[in-house]
Amino acid sequence: MQGDRAYDSQPHRNWLRSLGIASDLARRRTEHGSGLGVYRWVVERTLSWLHQPRRLRTRYDRRDDIHESFMAIGASLICWQFLNKSFC
Repeated sequence: MQGDRAYDSQPHRNWLRSLGIASDLARRRTEHGSGLGVYRWVVERTLSWLHQPRRLRTRYDRRDDIHESFMAIGASLICWQFLNKSFC
């Protein structure tokens, strides 16, 4: 798991280690340029794509399963549009 300086603490590292997850957390009070920001924009871009449909941007559903279903449909549409551009 990768994380920014806000997650740099020994309890976070121990918790991830107990779950069997290798962590790559940026250290506090070190110079910027660790390279973690290269991947960050991919995650932020994908989350912004997921919240483009109005139904997901403003949550109208009270039930979590319905909201998760619409998130899955949104993710499927994003993949479809991305693959459609790649092959056409």
